[in-house]
Amino acid sequence: MAGFTADDLDRLPGIPPHTELIDGSLVFAGPQTNFHMATLFLLESELRRAAPSDLRVRREMTVTLGERQRPEPDVMVVRAEAVKGPGQTTYLPADVALVVEVVSTESEIRDRRRKPELYAEAGIPHFWRVENTQGVPTVYVYELDPATRHYALMGIHHDRLKVPLPFEIDIDLAETENL
Repeated sequence: MAGFTADDLDRLPGIPPHTELIDGSLVFAGPQTNFHMATLFLLESELRRAAPSDLRVRREMTVTLGERQRPEPDVMVVRAEAVKGPGQTTYLPADVALVVEVVSTESEIRDRRRKPELYAEAGIPHFWRVENTQGVPTVYVYELDPATRHYALMGIHHDRLKVPLPFEIDIDLAETENL
């Protein structure tokens, strides 16, 4: 089999931080914008504040979806018992409740198409795609249809993200302007 495997990410010397494995190919992260970083900070801090005690929020860690699939969501919510210690580098899809991708120019095809497809096939129940709308995040909220293993759009949130799943969340998206 050609290409890299999920285990290779922990063994390859000298690869840059935040390297992903998509379809057996290494994907390197480009420089991030202020919008991207402010949005990540807001989502991470608000998810941590709202998450129940049996869940943990992780930023820029990988999830191993298969032998040749190890993407790195911008943010994910995982079961607390899946956290194994300070040296852990990845999670399994069964441990992930939510993945969040903030779309960047260099990653828009992966973030809009390929990664959601991989997350759905792996059975991750909730996916959020975040787009830049004139400097303010717009969050597209998806829930997995377990029968089809595809995501269904549950809502588009422009100013406020208020959803009941995977737990009660209420985020003022305009707060990114103050970060």
